[in-house]
Amino acid sequence: MAFAAGGTVALAAGKVHAHEATVATYPANDPRHPRDPGPHDPIREGLNPDIVDPPATDSGTLPNLRFSFSDAHVRKGSGGWTRQVTQRELGISTTIAGVDMRLDNGGIRELHWHKEGEWAYMLYGNARITALDTQGGWFMDDVGVGDLWYFPPGVPHSIQGLGPDGCEFLLAFDNGNFDEDSTFLLSDWFKHIPPEVLAKNFGVSANVFNTLPSPADEYIFAGKAPEGGDSAAVKGGVKSVLNFSHKMLAQKPITLPGGTVRITDTSNFPISKTVAAALVELEPGAMRELHWHPNNDEWQYYLEGEGRMGVFASSGQARTFDFRAGDVGYVPFAMGHYIENIGDKPLRFLELFKSDYYADISLNQWLASTPADLVRQHLHLDDKFMQALQFAKHPVVK
Repeated sequence: MAFAAGGTVALAAGKVHAHEATVATYPANDPRHPRDPGPHDPIREGLNPDIVDPPATDSGTLPNLRFSFSDAHVRKGSGGWTRQVTQRELGISTTIAGVDMRLDNGGIRELHWHKEGEWAYMLYGNARITALDTQGGWFMDDVGVGDLWYFPPGVPHSIQGLGPDGCEFLLAFDNGNFDEDSTFLLSDWFKHIPPEVLAKNFGVSANVFNTLPSPADEYIFAGKAPEGGDSAAVKGGVKSVLNFSHKMLAQKPITLPGGTVRITDTSNFPISKTVAAALVELEPGAMRELHWHPNNDEWQYYLEGEGRMGVFASSGQARTFDFRAGDVGYVPFAMGHYIENIGDKPLRFLELFKSDYYADISLNQWLASTPADLVRQHLHLDDKFMQALQFAKHPVVK
């Protein structure tokens, strides 16, 4: 599937990939030549068939492009938990780092800010977000599944889980080296300011600050669920004219044979200047067409289903990876790739880019837009292939 913001999308519907063990020297089902007679983990191998027994087209030493949040360390708090996949866990991921966070009903992600821009997608439940813009305007909104938000670098904000069961959301930061433990926390700063300075700043007695909580008790902590809707906001303050949230799932999708896509970048969410995104859904057997991205690396998060991705890195390098819900995928800048639904249920995933706009190049469209004789001389293919090429980004493979 290739598309540009506001344009057409290419989805290819085809047969479900049935993985077959075809290793010539060690047939998978031949007892005379066991594929792996030594110690191994058959459960893990079963989750990664295209790594254990790669297609014959794979070649070279392309680095790992997959990491699962299920393998990430969980940090627990009294109001929820968090885990992260950054460049430390997935070395190739230099442009974006991801955080999976769960807040209980009333659970609070402490008031804080970052050096990085924060993009988020709601996976489950409901939350209330707050922020303060650079003009002193307050922002508050209640968000649910399929909604997202973006807080620019330096903008202070908070997140709180709402009833009945709190929330879970994906956070993406525009720096692969981001670390959740390096955020600027309200309680941490208060603990490192002399009491007399706090007293002078706020115009109160220094003993007011004798009961400050320990930063170790904050970060993600149990709190009281707010009452009233998001209109029950700050009294006397000025409401921000900026909109830090967006209803991505509510966007009208671009619908094609094989699936749908929703694109969110500065064209429809102006505040999000460092992260552009697409929400893709592929039906069983459908394929994200052969393409590449000319604007930046692609960071992926798989929401549901089973898929495989083949990546071409030039110079004879290619590798195939398998994905399930909770996995992170990564495609370095300009590398050609496809994503195929190999399960019997829809495959849904997010594509994220450190960019203010979404863009890609369709292999099909490129060849259709190139003089036919030139293409024939390159690939030695007949007229049937040339006639199958389409100028639009919506090819269908039966």
